[in-house]
This record gives sequence, C-alpha cells and structure tokens, in this order.
Amino acid sequence: MHTIYFDNNASTPLDPAVRAAMAPYLADCFGNPASSHRFGEAARHAVELAREQVAGLLGCHPGRIVLNSGGTEGNNTAIFSAIWGNPGKKHIISSQVEHGSVLAPLEFLASQGYEVELLGVDENGTLDLDALKGAIRPDTGLVSLMVANNETGVLWPMAEIAAICRARGVLLHCDAIQLAGKAALSAEALGVDYLTIAGHKLHGPKGVGALYVSRTAPFTPLIMGTGQENGRRSGTENVPGIVGFGQACALAAGVDEAAHRRLAALRDLLEAGIVAAIPEVRINGALSPRLVNTTNVSFRHAASAGLIQDLDAGGIAVSAHAACQTGDVDPSHVLRAMRVPEPYLHGTLRISLSRYNTADEVAALLTLLPNAVAKARQGFAL
Repeated sequence: MHTIYFDNNASTPLDPAVRAAMAPYLADCFGNPASSHRFGEAARHAVELAREQVAGLLGCHPGRIVLNSGGTEGNNTAIFSAIWGNPGKKHIISSQVEHGSVLAPLEFLASQGYEVELLGVDENGTLDLDALKGAIRPDTGLVSLMVANNETGVLWPMAEIAAICRARGVLLHCDAIQLAGKAALSAEALGVDYLTIAGHKLHGPKGVGALYVSRTAPFTPLIMGTGQENGRRSGTENVPGIVGFGQACALAAGVDEAAHRRLAALRDLLEAGIVAAIPEVRINGALSPRLVNTTNVSFRHAASAGLIQDLDAGGIAVSAHAACQTGDVDPSHVLRAMRVPEPYLHGTLRISLSRYNTADEVAALLTLLPNAVAKARQGFAL
C-alpha cells in the first residue's frame, strides 16, 4: 500500500538530487577532509562547496556558517555561546512555545542560577513585541525565539524582533529550522546574531545542519577536540551528510514564490475541506501569518492517538502535537500557551505538506478524515 506522507515538519523525504549528490561520498570519495592527499582534498573541497551552498540559502558569507549535527546542536551552541560570552548577564528571554532543544538548555541554565523569562502568546500564537521590549533588562544576556513554530506554523516578525534587541544591545538567537526551504531567508537581512537550520527539514539528510554566527557574536565551541570547522566544532566531518545538506540548500534556494503559493493554496484547500466536512473544529493559528505548509487542527472530544492510527491504517501519515498514547494524552505546551479549550486539546493533528504533495493526496486525506474523527469521538466518549 502506498503511504501518503503529511508529516514534513518532523522530517522530509530525501530529494533524489540530494541522494545522487551524496552517493559518491558513500563509495569512492571516502577520504577524511583533514588528510592532505587527494582523497582528503576531494572531501575538503566537497565540504567547502556545501558551506557555500548553505550560505547561499541564508544570504551570508560562507565563513559565518558552522556545520554541525543539526538543529538541537545548533540551538544549544548558540545559547551557551551567548551566555558564556557575557558571564555577567544572568537574565535570558525566550517564549513558552519554543522547541525542546531551546527549552531544555534554558531549564538547565535556570538550575545554574540564571533567570529565564518565558514570554506568553495570545490565542493566535502571536508574540507581543511590547512585552518583549518591556522584558529586556540591563542584565539580559540573550533573547532566543523561533521565527516559525514547529507545531502551528505561526510566523513571528523576526526582523522587528532583531531591531528591538539590537537597539538594546542584546544578543538574539533565531531558531529558523522550520522556516528554511519554505520561505525566503536571509540571516544578515534579519539582523540576528545566531540562526539555526537542519537538513532533514528541507529534503536533506538527517544528522546535519548549520549554525549562522554573526561577525560580532561571541562563540565558544560546544564540542571540542582537534579543531575542525576552524576550531568551532570538532569531530571528523560527516562528508556525505554535509554534501547532501548543501545540495538540499541549493535546491531550496531555487524554489520560487510561485511554488510557495501553490503549497499555500494546497494547505488552504485542505483546511477548507476539513471545516466543511467535520463539525466542531479549530484551525490553530489560522488568524496569524503561518508557514505555507502547516495545518494544526483540533477536533472537539477526540483523541489524537486514535486519529493517527486510523489514518496510518488507511495509508496516510500525519502526526500529533506531541507524542501520545491512547487514553491519557499529554497536551501540547504550545496549544496550552495559546489557551486552546480543554475539549479540543487532546484531539489535535499536525498536518504538514511538502512541495511534493498533490491535490489528489489532499483529497484522499479528506475522504478518510471525517470517518476517523467520528470513530475517535466515539472512543473518547466511552
């Protein structure tokens, strides 16, 4: 049975051109980039070409790019670099709807005596910029905020946020992991100090990503050793992954606005179909600017686990707001922060499209979903 894949915010399928670019570095081009013979030189050249491709997507100089293992490492490195670079500043600002790879290091820092302030959002997932301005203090060492929410797709005005931070002399880290490949993205035009992306969110391989570090931002390596990445990230480079990541970034940079509009139209078609066919539905974040590919939908008195299982049995892959089990579902911290009513919290699906999805696939989901919701609601009432 062919499975229709609608979980692209979790991970995207590898683009065939990415797979082709990686293939030689999984076979004959196996050298270590640190070696001085022809095998090493070929690997080193491939890594630097990929760095240029990543920089091309992010609109920055290649020297500003630190290649790493992905978004979690990038977020951690940015946060700790900012904090270690300003040891006298003990106040950190973030939000209640960040990814765990930001919230977990902040929780650790809170246990070490730092004061972490998590800003709230409104019912549409919007951040109050006046609240951000009011929260910044003389001892604020870092603001860490995502530009696109991984669950709802809600977008925040990062250039405005950066201007606020810059005017107050505060470092800004931007988690752009979900935005890359879905909209134009320029780290230098945004004016951020740190910015993270990950390969597997834009049709590249897993286990590889990049951290942009501005020329003036402090930096301390999180992983130390023999000094790869110009001393910024030690460890033998994942050459096949880096090559694939670079190719994925080059492909993403070539996606035009017409393709983004097509994807937004597909998402709108999906949401209109859901609202027309199923009663008591909420499209979370629908009144805010959002990623073109993301629908976060809650069904009153239903359970996410049952919906996911039934759709999977029908050949359609979607996800929930969080890992869940039949019965006691742990509601999303993002939806809690948005004050989604309790009857809707447990029946949420995140449906995330890619540029490879089609209108026929959306139609197939709309055919199965009403019955799946009806069944889930029966089980929820038992």
